[in-house]
Amino acid sequence: MEKSLNRIHPVSDPEATYFLQVSWEEDLGSGFGIILTDGQCAWTGTVSEAEITKEAADMEMKREKYVEELKKALIAGEESAGKYNFAVS
Repeated sequence: MEKSLNRIHPVSDPEATYFLQVSWEEDLGSGFGIILTDGQCAWTGTVSEAEITKEAADMEMKREKYVEELKKALIAGEESAGKYNFAVS
């Protein structure tokens, strides 16, 4: 299992620090698990391959391009810093 851990500062609360862990088996496009924590609370979830396919279709993007953008936003870390904004609600 592959894992990635990144520190994020959401635009909804720029002074806050969160940690985002993403874990996947084959590749991100086959689905992934996600954990978000602020150091006091943690929230978990999973995203299925079917949900990825549906979201790509809803956004009128090729699935491969959508998965590529997910990788950049969720696991690329410093090389994508400042290119993606996160909001926590």
